[in-house]
Amino acid sequence: MREALAEADKARLLGEVPVGCVLVREDRVIARGHNLRESAQDPTAHAEIIALRIAAAELRSWRLLDVTAYVTLEPCPMCAGAFVNSRVSRVVYGCDDPKAGALSTLYQIGSDGRLNHRFEPIAGVLREECAAIISNFFSRIRDK
Repeated sequence: MREALAEADKARLLGEVPVGCVLVREDRVIARGHNLRESAQDPTAHAEIIALRIAAAELRSWRLLDVTAYVTLEPCPMCAGAFVNSRVSRVVYGCDDPKAGALSTLYQIGSDGRLNHRFEPIAGVLREECAAIISNFFSRIRDK
């Protein structure tokens, strides 16, 4: 999660919402991503989607079996769906997202038995640090 926080800080420095994602397989980081929605003017340029694309290219497969995702903020519905479609094993996240959280807060996409794949969601890892980087970012914006 510390690596994901470093990615979130890269996003913050670019003026992006500071969310970071790191994908790990067999104790090795295979992909990293941070939000680039504003920079790329791409609504899908979330940290998770960027990391998934890199991992799929690295592994030469869209099936990311035995991969754990570490994300600083609870994934939105788009990213949670991408984790289902990529077949990740586990998603570990820092803080809940009360406005778009799709693993436990608003939806439970990763554990929905109606879908063709499920993954283990683990919440609250470095919760305070992950929440602080987000809340500080938006606080600075409101102050401007």
